[in-house]
This record gives sequence, structure tokens and C-alpha cells, in this order.
Amino acid sequence: MLSIRGAGLRRDDRELWSGLDLDIAAGEFIAVLGPSGSGKTTLLRSVLGLQPLSAGSIEVGGGAHRAPAHRRGDPRIGYVPQQRPLPPDTSMRARDVVALGVRGARFGFPIPHRGDRERVDVLLDGVGASHFGDRPVGLLSGGEQQRLRVGQALADDPMLLLCDEPLSNLDLANQRAVTEIIDHRRREHGTAVLFVTHDINPILDRVDRILYIAGGRFLLGTPDEVLRTEVLTALYGTPVYVFRTGGRLVVVGVPDAETHHDHGEDASEGTATIIAGGAV
Repeated sequence: MLSIRGAGLRRDDRELWSGLDLDIAAGEFIAVLGPSGSGKTTLLRSVLGLQPLSAGSIEVGGGAHRAPAHRRGDPRIGYVPQQRPLPPDTSMRARDVVALGVRGARFGFPIPHRGDRERVDVLLDGVGASHFGDRPVGLLSGGEQQRLRVGQALADDPMLLLCDEPLSNLDLANQRAVTEIIDHRRREHGTAVLFVTHDINPILDRVDRILYIAGGRFLLGTPDEVLRTEVLTALYGTPVYVFRTGGRLVVVGVPDAETHHDHGEDASEGTATIIAGGAV
């Protein structure tokens, strides 16, 4: 579903990562972890064609991927962003948000086509949002709004789903609900999932492999292969400890990257973060 070969990416005079090879098969769930500013979101932007690589190539579905400048999006790819509350006075209904995914790639005014309403109804049902489909979207909870974003991302029946910290700012119940929707999609339809997250715990039992990016380097493997004290210590070049407690992973001693921004990611130099049990 996705093939990345020899990929490298620089920002200004700083190399985020290089030499990345990654193949994602149908139905595979890959989590992307790493400290703030390591290039996790930028990787998704490159797959979307919004951020050119400094080296290497990206292919989606066995064919070369072109940037959106050449066409209006790629229907093979669905994108779920972070949860950001919509203003209470937003005039759209819940179904209107999902309808943007159904009609959004068309040129000109969004004139409804035959079958659009039925497609929106199917998508609302698929994300458990049918019962609030006609409510103003600004009055919905964060979890309800995020269900709609997932529904919008699935409008074109994509083969690849990119998720950029979609569980951020959600409570545990809504994290589980949104995770279940995404996991059900990949199991039932074979959709590959590339999932950037600051907390591995809500998705740990769903993940097939982890891509861990830090300090211009990366590791790729199963959770048991990557989330180990000796492995992360070698990756960071400083002591890092992985603990399992109460069915959760806690990783301590990880220094943040140097102060910079990664399209919404920021960090402070010289601090220590707790990852996998909180923020990665």
C-alpha cells in the first residue's frame, strides 16, 4: 500500500532523517513515535505530497505519488488530523463535515450528486455518528467531532489511512472508541494505517510495527523489539528506561529535541519527558 525508499528530509540546514525504507502491507497498522520535532508529522506531509523529500521516493499502491499541485488530492489516501474543537457557533451539521469528504474533491460549487446523501449516511453509521448526524457540529463533544473526521477521511474508500495524533485531547473512552473505528476499518477492508501518536498505550494491542524516529535516526520493528531499554538507549545515545506497569508502558529519561517546531510539534531543550505512558 505504501513504499518508501531511501527517503531523506531536511529542514533548513538540519537533517530530520535519511535512508528511510518502509513498506506497509494491506491491513498493516504502523505507529510512528519519537520526541517532538523529530519529523513524524513531516513524514505524513511527505506521503500526502505536501512536503518534498530531500532524497528518495514514495509510492502509493504500487505507483509513483504525485504532489497535490498536479491534482486535487489522492483518493487512495485518507487523512485524520488532530482533534481541535470547532467553535460552538459553527453553522455546519455533523453530516456536513462528512459530506465535505464525499464532495470536497469536486471542482466548482459543492452541488449534491445522486447518492451523496446515502454515502454520507453509510459513513456516519460506520463511525457510530448516525444518532447525532443532524446536530450542529460545534455543539458536539471532542470525541464526536473526531468520529466525523474519521468518517470524512474514509469517504473515498482509501487504501491508506494517515493519522496525525488523532487521539490528542480525547479522554480515555473516546480514545478507545476512535481507535476501534480505525482498527475495524483496517481489519475489515485491508486499509493500511500509518499512525503518529504521542502515546502508544491506547493502540499498543493493535500495532503491528513501530517506526521510532529520534535525533536523525530511526528504528523499525515490532513493539517488543523497539520499546526496550537497551534499544532506546542506543537510539538516543543516553540512558532511557522502559517499564511495564498496570498493563501500560512507561518510558522515562528521554531528552526532548532542540527547540523547534514540526508543523505543530514543539519542544524545550534540556527537559526530560515521559513517553508511552503519557506524551512521546
